[in-house]
Amino acid sequence: MEYYLNIFLDVLTDTSLDCIKMLPFLFAAFLVLEALEHYSGSFLNRMLARVGWSGPIFGALAGCVPQCGFSVMAANLFAGGVISPGTLVSVFIATSDEAILILLGNPGRGKDILILLAVKVVIAILAGYAVDCLWRQRQTDDRHLEDLCSGCGCHDHGGIVKPAIKHTVRILIYLFVFSGVLNLITEIFGIERLSALLLGNTIFQPLIAAVIGLIPNCAASVILTQLYLDGAITFASVIAGLCTGAGVGLIVLFKMNPDKKENLKIIGILYLTASAAGILLSLAGW
Repeated sequence: MEYYLNIFLDVLTDTSLDCIKMLPFLFAAFLVLEALEHYSGSFLNRMLARVGWSGPIFGALAGCVPQCGFSVMAANLFAGGVISPGTLVSVFIATSDEAILILLGNPGRGKDILILLAVKVVIAILAGYAVDCLWRQRQTDDRHLEDLCSGCGCHDHGGIVKPAIKHTVRILIYLFVFSGVLNLITEIFGIERLSALLLGNTIFQPLIAAVIGLIPNCAASVILTQLYLDGAITFASVIAGLCTGAGVGLIVLFKMNPDKKENLKIIGILYLTASAAGILLSLAGW
């Protein structure tokens, strides 16, 4: 009993120290993001609604911005017929929710961030154009953007400091809980056994990661990123998981778009694209 108590205390201490080290990085990143959203959010929303044939490219680049704000906005615009299915898919695939911020909080992971974003942008653009080529029955139009965005919360900010603090605290809580649990499991069972449970060293691990990514909450990106940082899943698997990780954008899609078959089709496209990309990257040694 004393042995497990010591392990628990060690994990608690290490997890707390890791979270404290990440605190300034997270707050600085959220502060910058809140400033960008506060001062240019409306402009970017309107740009995304008017990009036409280049929608998947612009959507993929917009989705790279951390948090799921653009996936929420894209779901609203898609439900209103403003953007194409391919543009929506490109935003959803490129979205990494909180993963980028967590990696930013770990010094020395800059290369991982650049590669992850580049790979996801390529996948998002290819998938977006493929969807638009095959899914032609839905036409886009020019709706009133303010009406479409009325429920997305993108205009509810009262400054940038308070939202940045709120987001930072929320992610720190997620990180503390999930990092602590993963660290405890790793200490007790070992990273090899944890990886084996997630089908480590097989091309099927991305299939599991893609399912985790479909959880409509930033917790999914936190779990996947921590599993990757701990070495429990491969880069190919974290790509697969983050390609389906559109965050609360999926919830907004089902809330705003009455055609449930369309919504399920979008989810199916996300999962198949993410799984295929993950398997291909695994076969390539990633």
